[in-house]
Amino acid sequence: MKRRSSLRRQLMLIYAGPFFVVGAVLLTVPLLGVKETAPVAPGGQARPVERAAEFPVLTWSLSMFGLLLLALLVGWVVAGRFVAPLRTINSTAREISANNLHRRLGSMGRNDEFAELAETLDDLFARLEAAFAAQRQFVANASHELRTPLTAQRTLLQVAMADPEANVDTLRSASEEVLALGAAQERLIGALLSLSDGQVGVERPVAFDLAAVARRVAMTRHAADVRITTRLRPAPMAGDLELVESLVANLVDNAVRHNVPDGWVEVVTETEAGYARVIVRNSGPVVPHEELHRLFEPFQRMKTQRVGHGDGHGLGLAIVRAIAWAHSCDPVARALPEGGLEVRVTFPPRGVPQ
Repeated sequence: MKRRSSLRRQLMLIYAGPFFVVGAVLLTVPLLGVKETAPVAPGGQARPVERAAEFPVLTWSLSMFGLLLLALLVGWVVAGRFVAPLRTINSTAREISANNLHRRLGSMGRNDEFAELAETLDDLFARLEAAFAAQRQFVANASHELRTPLTAQRTLLQVAMADPEANVDTLRSASEEVLALGAAQERLIGALLSLSDGQVGVERPVAFDLAAVARRVAMTRHAADVRITTRLRPAPMAGDLELVESLVANLVDNAVRHNVPDGWVEVVTETEAGYARVIVRNSGPVVPHEELHRLFEPFQRMKTQRVGHGDGHGLGLAIVRAIAWAHSCDPVARALPEGGLEVRVTFPPRGVPQ
């Protein structure tokens, strides 16, 4: 492993160098020339002349060595005072990251770049703490959601096997229920995979028309008691085609699921100043304003979900948010006054770095 040179040692050399050079000049110049009195004839007046004196090499060498030691000492002290706050920040950050993310560095009683660094690290620790808490909550919710159908499947099979009067019809019914629970598990696992893909990010964006994606999704969605209409204008953008299609599909599915009988869903695409936008509006029960903040959280089911559409796992809008974040944008939800919801996702212009 390559040994790293400490910052204090580097700063010591930087500080000691100019100090040594200036001191060496101040010590050397007086030794290079001295004024002496020239001898004159008797009765005459002595006249001062300047000539080179014999250079005291030993004295100069000892002086340079002492000056070098003094310069290194001064540089070491000054560098130590400079890097002391950095060492404090480093050691405290190590303790926070290793033990408890709820601790913070604080202002440290300074008002300089080190204080700015401490504030930046405090913001980072706050985001990490929130991310880890959300991850733990997500894992707990996912475990519960996956365990529930497994428990139901096991119960159905145990009841069917323990029934002494079981016949072909009862076993077939139990098998159909087990298959239905298995299908629900597959949908949940697929939603989790979509959420994971959305959080990875976009590696190789491609150019496509958002309107064509929305048209394709709308044509494959059919609901007997919900009317789906489109108003699609060309909306060129760049991104991950499959992820964006999943985003639009989840928006439409969510709009159909949280609707009312004889309701409607409207899918709109448009552009504004080079930004491509998809808007999905739907009728439905009135959504309380305080419910909007949790719509995009995983496993948060809306209370407006219709009977007969209970196959949702509360991941639809969470997937939408993850895919939007991967494309450097953020979904915006608005509760419609007459009931229902409107969700807008505005993608950055083509050519903008992701």
